[in-house]
Amino acid sequence: MDKTLNVVELECSACGKKYDASIEQHVCSCGKPLLALYDLRRAAATLTLESLKSRPRTLWRYAEVLPNDPPVSLGEGMTALVHAERLGASIRCGQRGLQSLYIKDEGLNPTGSFKARGMTTAVSRAKQLGAKALAAPTAGNAGGALAAYAAAAGLPAVIVMPADTPSANVMECQAFGAKVIKLNGLISDCGKYVAEHKDREGWYDVSTLKEPYRIEGKKTMGYELWEQFGGKLPDVILYPTGGGVGLIGMCKAFDEMQEMGWIGATRPRMVAVQAEGCAPIVRAWEAHQSSAQFFPNAATVASGLRVPGPLGDLMILSMLRQTKGTALTVTDEEMLHAGRELASLEGILAAPEGAATVIAARKLAASGWIQPEETVVLFNTGTGYKYAEAWQRALQSADGGAL
Repeated sequence: MDKTLNVVELECSACGKKYDASIEQHVCSCGKPLLALYDLRRAAATLTLESLKSRPRTLWRYAEVLPNDPPVSLGEGMTALVHAERLGASIRCGQRGLQSLYIKDEGLNPTGSFKARGMTTAVSRAKQLGAKALAAPTAGNAGGALAAYAAAAGLPAVIVMPADTPSANVMECQAFGAKVIKLNGLISDCGKYVAEHKDREGWYDVSTLKEPYRIEGKKTMGYELWEQFGGKLPDVILYPTGGGVGLIGMCKAFDEMQEMGWIGATRPRMVAVQAEGCAPIVRAWEAHQSSAQFFPNAATVASGLRVPGPLGDLMILSMLRQTKGTALTVTDEEMLHAGRELASLEGILAAPEGAATVIAARKLAASGWIQPEETVVLFNTGTGYKYAEAWQRALQSADGGAL
């Protein structure tokens, strides 16, 4: 094996089987996702708060804990962490508001969402491994990100999406030169299409958790929080959870940080926020199950949350338990109302998925699960500018006197 690789080996997240990281790998023979492992003792020698001060302000600043391929980068990462004082004051914990409420605004990434993080690492690695064409199913933002990074890498991309995907997502994929295939169905149907055609067509499958490196880009959200909070972590993180790779990635980052001696065993309490119309993780969580069942007839205005059968269900549920977290749903109407609230109070035009975390925080604060003195981070995973249809609906209901 090539000893110059940062990634020492790949390990199955379920059964622990090891794989060679120097060749193309996708999922374990048991069907579960693979995770990249590093020599963290070596990484810790050069990756420090001090050394980070002089590094480029992209996620590739954490080079020691990322695949060390020539980066296909568009300047992703190091997104703003906004102290949301007015919104925090409006979220009541008894008689008090949340004094330390922050929004991590992933809508500021290239292509307008956190998906850019996963695609920079996945596409960089795929190109190094000799991929000839990249393919993935998408419910929205992942497709645009893959199309953009494939274009930057000089590789063709095939994006398979539900026919009712927001028009902005379709147009950006086409603009970047990707081949767009629309299907009547859900992202799960699009995933089946990619799986059935990839070998015959020679596609490198970049589907969620069906290659090991999208997680690596997304875990940098956890590293950034640590850096932006001056070497500390928040008490609570609320994350809109469709495929759940962001949540999984951050928890992986926290484990790596502990192994490098940056933090102790205490973790932020992770909260998975799902749409009422597609909530396989919440349903499993409430039933105290370790795996999720396929959610039938999934429907929500938040296209990124419309993932009825997430492949990472075992990891997501395990991480919620390990961090003493929780999972809850919000309705589409609550999301749309919260989106207007976030925009008018803090100047952030959020995707419905991001707005969902505002409602979840309000519910958890009202119940006492979140305390007023705690530091709380809400993730807005994408820009609202790509959700014209949802925002039109939100503003029409506002005209009816909802806000």
